[in-house]
Amino acid sequence: MTNSEIAKLLSHVSAAYSILDNKKHYFQIIAYQKAAETIEHEPTELKELYNEGKLKDLPGVGESIKSHLEELFKKGKVTYFDDILFQVPKAVFPLLDVPGFGPKKAYRLVTEFNLKKPDTVMDDLVKIAESGKIAGLPGFGEKSEKDILQSFKEYGMGKTKSARMVLPYATELARKMIDYLERSKDVKEVYPLGSLRRKKSTVGDIDIAASSKNPQAVLNYFASYPHTERVIEKGTRTSSILTSGNRQIDLMVEHPDGFGALLQHFTGSKDHNVHLREIALKKGYSLSDYGVKKKEDTKSKIKLFKTEQELYKFLGLQWVPPEIREDKGEIELAQKNKLPRLIELSDIKGDFHLHSSFPVEESHDPGQNSMEDMIKNAIFLKYKYLGFSEHNPSQSGHSNKQIYDLIAKRHEHIEKLRSKYNKSIQIFSLLETDIKPDGTLAVDDKSLSLLDGTIVSIHSAFSMNRQDMTKRVIQGLSHPKARILAHPTGRLINQREGYDLEWEKLFDFCQEKQKAIEINSWPQRLDLPDNLVQIARSKGVKFFINTDSHALPQMVLMEYGVSVARRGFCQRSDILNTFDYNKLRKWFNN
Repeated sequence: MTNSEIAKLLSHVSAAYSILDNKKHYFQIIAYQKAAETIEHEPTELKELYNEGKLKDLPGVGESIKSHLEELFKKGKVTYFDDILFQVPKAVFPLLDVPGFGPKKAYRLVTEFNLKKPDTVMDDLVKIAESGKIAGLPGFGEKSEKDILQSFKEYGMGKTKSARMVLPYATELARKMIDYLERSKDVKEVYPLGSLRRKKSTVGDIDIAASSKNPQAVLNYFASYPHTERVIEKGTRTSSILTSGNRQIDLMVEHPDGFGALLQHFTGSKDHNVHLREIALKKGYSLSDYGVKKKEDTKSKIKLFKTEQELYKFLGLQWVPPEIREDKGEIELAQKNKLPRLIELSDIKGDFHLHSSFPVEESHDPGQNSMEDMIKNAIFLKYKYLGFSEHNPSQSGHSNKQIYDLIAKRHEHIEKLRSKYNKSIQIFSLLETDIKPDGTLAVDDKSLSLLDGTIVSIHSAFSMNRQDMTKRVIQGLSHPKARILAHPTGRLINQREGYDLEWEKLFDFCQEKQKAIEINSWPQRLDLPDNLVQIARSKGVKFFINTDSHALPQMVLMEYGVSVARRGFCQRSDILNTFDYNKLRKWFNN
């Protein structure tokens, strides 16, 4: 089974627990959902970890679930899972992929209409809804029936719970809505929520919170958003709309006096919030999105919090930056007042992965703008330096001498630009060089000698096994001129799974040999992923955050690489392109 298949299986177990007894099985529901999310984003296939005896090292998954996974790989099934899932009709589970369907809603409809066939359950429910039979059920009505039909229509158009947006796309959608909401006189503050505010690499629906003394006016204003296709639902505190492009946006509105509790509750991951509730319980309080209340005193009033900072302080914690609210050690650090000062976009002093249009007859896609235009844009961005890293010239179409001549011509051009702009910005001459399947570089030593260094990367033979790919990468990175490993997993989010490496072996090599790893800001890459950034950082590995820009407008993508670094607990000292020029030049010359 693949990681995505295992993740879905665990999600189904979590859903089954929710159906059987939501309160009794609360912690199992959380544990299985957390494990599903962890495994879905785990870069190494679990089957490989199992074969190597490393399943025990899988982070974020409890020992009980790990033992079930071992049984899954040994026997092809898990008796415990079968027992749980057997208690829920099989026709429930396909419905969980449809927007608007939770476990209980799916179970209610399946049992009410005695639906037994998973393969036909969606078509069956559509026919039932079209006949008007759902509207007659207690708790549903005509609007619910209409919404169900709309949900199936959207599902048929490809809008599923798994159709997640890449972070930059979701961010831009949210920014448009936030800009719109901020124009309302009734809105005091507005923030994104959930995985979007935590800056995860992919985002489902967009959730937004606003503070206001007039919630109804804000909800009405929200529903009037110019790009609204339909209002899904509207209450006294929340509203949901479907915008153009079949994207759902949910809004929650709270009075300013209690906005801090709502903002914290709907930002933190489930695991982070569960941990906070445990801390509150030890202090004799129950914690919710409304605030805290004395657990043993039913008559006590809820204590409200205007800001998140007030809430965290009440619990005895530093305020935790949204990006790291994942229960991966941040709460323990906050209790000791030892949270790191995370990297900020303003700390970045330059970009080292830029593809200009300079004609080096390269092996991959060229840039669209001249070096000079990119330099001017870097100066506008207030950078102190930048590095050009066009792809190496194509080996198949050139001899080594021809490649040298192309790079020499490029070298002369960069020298002229250095002289012209030396008072405004410093320029590094790099190249993005392919690591060939045998581990050698696609440019010979004579040509590499013209460079300040080279970024190395994988662009072919992605199907190599883990051990051979690791050997290939380390050999390529071992060249004295190889300084940075670009987009280290090779993944393209929602398009292509990355290749796998023996990450600890690679990180140990990079730390020992003073090689840097790139955090690539390109929307479909966001690579190295944040969980691996955290591991690499713990081993002392240094990073570059780069945009991989092929055109001027792409140079502003730096913020997304910074968000990945923040989720990996990176400080300014972990990121080499925050260093002063002289210190960075010394690193390249080392």
